[in-house]
This record gives sequence, structure tokens and C-alpha cells, in this order.
Amino acid sequence: MSFQQGLSGLNASSKNLEVIGNNVANANTIGAKSSRAEFADMYATAMNGAGSTGAGIGVSVGAVSQQFTQGSITSTGNPMDLAINGAGFFQVRDTSNQVLYTRNGQFKLDKDGYVVNNQLQKLMGYPANAQGVVQPGQASPIQLPTAGINPNATSRIDVEMNLDARAAVTLPPSGPQIDFGDATTYNNATSMTIYDAKGQDVALTYYFQKAGTDSWNVYVAANGTSILDNGGTPPVPQPVTTIQFPVDGGTPISPVGAVSIDIPVTTNSVGAETVPISGIGLHLGGASQYGSQFGVTSLSQDGFAAGTLTGVNVEDDGVLLARYSNGQSRPAGQLELANFRNPQGLQPLGGNAWARSYSSGTPVLGVPADGNLGVLQSGALEESNVDLTGELVNMITAQRLYQANAQTIKTQDQVLQTLVNLR
Repeated sequence: MSFQQGLSGLNASSKNLEVIGNNVANANTIGAKSSRAEFADMYATAMNGAGSTGAGIGVSVGAVSQQFTQGSITSTGNPMDLAINGAGFFQVRDTSNQVLYTRNGQFKLDKDGYVVNNQLQKLMGYPANAQGVVQPGQASPIQLPTAGINPNATSRIDVEMNLDARAAVTLPPSGPQIDFGDATTYNNATSMTIYDAKGQDVALTYYFQKAGTDSWNVYVAANGTSILDNGGTPPVPQPVTTIQFPVDGGTPISPVGAVSIDIPVTTNSVGAETVPISGIGLHLGGASQYGSQFGVTSLSQDGFAAGTLTGVNVEDDGVLLARYSNGQSRPAGQLELANFRNPQGLQPLGGNAWARSYSSGTPVLGVPADGNLGVLQSGALEESNVDLTGELVNMITAQRLYQANAQTIKTQDQVLQTLVNLR
């Protein structure tokens, strides 16, 4: 027996305790991955050849490997907190332009609108253009927009409704065809808001007048004024179109396709003049005429007012969706994740970050949920995958092993002392 075995055992047990202690210390570190000490036995070869009965000369630490298993995901309610459910790493760029990889999704905005972590490393992904179209390609630090969204004039209106087939004809036999102030000259009405090029709202009211069997006149008033009249004095409102239904009351026979309407200059509710809107496509193909009450099931248009940025949501596929005060939302970018064939080959740098190495291989890049990459969960974080109960049990075992190795040294010392004291 020599001191070599016991000494190597003490060193290995000490290293094991270091690894366990580091795991315990990072049990509450977001995105941290546990490590384990992996050992290898040692043998010496005799000068006259290998002996089959030779004893080993101890143990060595073969490696300290990290375990990239999934940690538990905990909801935080903070929309800038991100968790990866599955494989992959966030890519961040540090101040020296080095690309690092992390599972810690504690992100926030800096003063310039970049998405950064606590180490001020910038999250990387694909930018979006002014129209909200993501531009895939070389990933770069994501910068959220600070400007608002420009207004968009209405160009399309879709109406889905049912006109009551049981209703009486309200078209006057003589005189003005309709009087917006006289409800007996039309059957039903509904309203909506559209927007001009400045984003000013224009109140449109649709009046539906039964002109005969399966035939309905449609009038449109903008801010209380008919958009189409006979040009007389006083002007008499004219229908913008007439809906003709088949005998079964289904999809209209006419008009086929969109009806083009023009909105003239009007005065809105606060006394300002609106900008004229030309060539709006009014789609009435969703209308029906059945023997049931009048009802509008859908009334939509594609215009909107100007808006300011109110918040950002991150979708499961990594798209950063900017929300505006006018109810619109638009992609502001998309995150890019990286994965490695051998994650255990990554070089740990501290600060919840790793760097690629020769052992890890080159990164495989893609967006969340693409291929074998995981999906994102916004408003949540991935906890450390350290099993605290298991680590405490391992600590007890490592302590006993340390004591046992110390005992072998003590025994060897006593044997040598006996030999020295031989008379």
C-alpha cells in the first residue's frame, strides 16, 4: 500500500464536493445547468510487463460535465421574461461583439430600445421592416421601435348581415326616395367608423330600404351627409347600390364583387374637415335575406388612426409583436435560437453564458419551433435543473468517501510506523 491511492481519493472527493457545492449554490439561478464530476481509475504498468494482479494507484477526475436537461418553467407575468421549452439557446452579443449562448431569459429594454440581459448583452434575431415583415438572414441585435404607427386610410369594407325577408316595402311611391330623419322610409340601419388619410374618424351609416321583392336599396351617409345625391337643391340622397337576392334569399345575385364608393369632404363631430376617401371597396357578398330578424354579424374595415407603442408581446415562434394604442399590432422582429450537436462541449463563461468550442461543433440556427428547436414561452423563466434533494444526498456520500480515503492514509501511516519500530 502507498499513500498515492488515498491522496488521489482525497483530491477526487474534494473535487466532487466542489461540484456539488457549485450545484447547490446555483439551485436558484435562472437557466443554470447542474454539473457532475466523472471519475476514472488509474493503473501503473510494471517495468517487466503488465501484471494481472496489480493494484490500481488511485483515481482521477475524468471530466466535470454539465447536464443540459430541461428545467422547470415558472410563470412570472413579465412579458420580457422568456423561457425555452425544449432544445436551443438564446444568442446574445456582448460589448466586444462576441456571440454567446444562454438559457437565461431575464431580458429587458435598455435606453436605446435594445433587448438586453443583466450583463447588458444584446439579444439577437431578425429585424422587421416598416410594414412589419420579418427579414430573415444574418441575425443582429434586436432593437424595438420607439416611433408610433402611421394612420391608414380605409380601402375596404366588408358587411355580413341578414335582411328580414318578411319586411314590408318602404320605398315611397313618389317624392324623395328616402329621408334619413324619417324611419318609415327605410327598414334598417347600422353604423361603423372608417378613417381618412390623416387618421381622422369618419362615421358611416348604412341605410337599407326594401324596394321590392328580393330587392334592397343601400344608402350611405358620412357624418350625417349622404355620399351620393342627385345634385339638386336641396340634394336628394341616392342609393350607392341595390342588392338583388335569389328566390331562396342566399348569396346576392348582384352586385357581384365590390361596389366602389367615394367619401367626400365632411365635418366630423369636433368640427374638423375630413380628407376625401376615394375608391373604397364595399363588399356585400356576405348579405342574406331570410325570414328572420335583421342582424349584422360582421362589419369590418381596414383603416386605422395613428397610434403610439404601448407594449410588446413575444409569440411562441419568437416573433416580437408590437402593440399600439390604436388597437393595431405589428411584428417588430423575430428571435433566432441556436442548438449544438454536443452541448456538453460548450465552454462555460459564467454569467449564465456559454461560448462555442471545437468540441461543441458549429451552431445550428433557426427560429423557435423550427426543426428540433424548442418553443418560447413569454412571461415565464426556466429554473435551474439542479435537484437539491439529490445534491444533498450526494454531499453526504462524498463526505463519507472523503473520510474513508483519509482513513486509508491513516492506516498506511500506522503500518509504516510499525515497520520503523521493528527491533
